[in-house]
Amino acid sequence: MTTNALIKTDVIRQLIYTFRGFQVMIDRDLAELYDVETKVLNQAVKRNITRFPKEFMFQLTSIEVENWKSQIVTSNREKMGLRKRPYAFTEQGVAMLSAVLRSEKAVKISIQIMNAFVQMRRFLSDKTQVFQRLENIERKQLESDSKFKQIFDALEERQIIPEKGLFFDGQIFDAHVFVSKIIRSSKKSIVLIDNYIDESVLALLAKRNKHVTAEIYTKSISRQLHLDIKKHNQQYKPVTVKELQNVHDRFMIIDKNTVYHIGASLKDLGKKWFAFSKMGQDGLRIIEKLGRTI
Repeated sequence: MTTNALIKTDVIRQLIYTFRGFQVMIDRDLAELYDVETKVLNQAVKRNITRFPKEFMFQLTSIEVENWKSQIVTSNREKMGLRKRPYAFTEQGVAMLSAVLRSEKAVKISIQIMNAFVQMRRFLSDKTQVFQRLENIERKQLESDSKFKQIFDALEERQIIPEKGLFFDGQIFDAHVFVSKIIRSSKKSIVLIDNYIDESVLALLAKRNKHVTAEIYTKSISRQLHLDIKKHNQQYKPVTVKELQNVHDRFMIIDKNTVYHIGASLKDLGKKWFAFSKMGQDGLRIIEKLGRTI
């Protein structure tokens, strides 16, 4: 490579590699640019070794050499001639080389190399920003895809559950469909707090998914209810029923993290006007209070 004329920056940039988090150039390539033998360059470095700490220069490991060989465009014969592990010079190391080589040519070439390093940093910075933008776009796309999947899955399973609403007298079927959707939405557990239950409530809970547990807390367990529970549990996955005296309203807790307030006992759904609502932080307080009570 001739050094009588200015060397194109693109040519120099092709000789810049990345090792150990540094942008570096290899001693062999630098020697060619400076128009000296590689051993002459390294001898000058050794005579001034105190000027080249590890942040300025380091010798490649065997693995790094193999990695470097795989990147360079050269013949197999030339690769076979690279028996010694070469030295890599960082940007600061290249700047120091111009001082120890002590030639006008080395100074000029070093300036060109430094400019190539600067352009390389700008290129990598711009490239990083582009990748970050692409990553943000991809992440938002994945989030959107996830939301769409949840919606489509819910539509497919017919489990889109409104957060609040009102049912009027005579909307018995609509009310039962609504509660059935809540029950089928559960993945782990259902807790029902309702002072007035009968076999129709047990029938609703029988629609829950497999492996979902069910507990009922009610004001009292009559003899008839006890018999109904026993017959239900002989045929379906058991429902646990316990007495709880100090609750007035009706609540359904899904998977210990979602609470619905239902204005009517489940056995009376659609027989009178009633409202329902999905609760927020207050609902979590109900779960905590229930845990301490039982």
